Amino acid sequence: MSTTKTERPGWSWTSGVCRPVKQTRLATAKSVPRPESLLAALPTELSHSLFAKVRPLSLVAHQTLFVAGDEGDGCYRVEEGLLKASVAAATGGERILAILGPGSVVGELSMIDGAPRSASVTALRDSKLSFVGRTAFEAFGESRPELYRHIATLLARRLRDTDDALVATNFLSVKARVARALLSLGEAFGHDLGKERILVRQKVSQSDLAAMAGIARENVSRVLNDWGSRSLVSRLAGYYCLENRAALQRETEE
Repeated sequence: MSTTKTERPGWSWTSGVCRPVKQTRLATAKSVPRPESLLAALPTELSHSLFAKVRPLSLVAHQTLFVAGDEGDGCYRVEEGLLKASVAAATGGERILAILGPGSVVGELSMIDGAPRSASVTALRDSKLSFVGRTAFEAFGESRPELYRHIATLLARRLRDTDDALVATNFLSVKARVARALLSLGEAFGHDLGKERILVRQKVSQSDLAAMAGIARENVSRVLNDWGSRSLVSRLAGYYCLENRAALQRETEE
């Protein structure tokens, strides 16, 4: 789907990707981070200080923030909207690594280690972001050295998550992969309706679920139809509702 490339104050287009340009005035971040990504899981006071001065950016739905291989010149916090981080699959499709909502931080690894972007990030809907450049990040780290101690701990957690993802890819059944994807969305965006019912308050397509689980969309459709007949998953006004979280958790173990 094509989108109109609209110039925005403080940002320019290069090869179809929106990038920041130097500015002297900075805006203030407003939302509180949630622990969906590395820097978002920092202690609240440290995170607030790091994101005290930011550059604003707006994306329209389906607009690319950056692509795998780009230079990592900074990181972005999601203030409003929804993004996906993905990589190209060996079969020619894509594998969604994460769905990122308000409070999430994306692009932090490349900013920390100086390596190119390891994944592509695209807006699933109109989104507002805040940008922190590498220079500002490094200056903050010099003034607050405890930042790196927390990052080391969080990197260890991310490595464990990567191990879990490898297990899911190689050993879990199709149903277990879909259940794992839905439970992950429920944990990140869920609203507890009581009695083991969780409403995922972000609209996610079957194609996105398939890309998260690493399977074909047709398989996702068959699994969801089966679970719908068993009252494990339903759709409410276009949103997925996990009708029995405990039962879905058991599906990940089969």
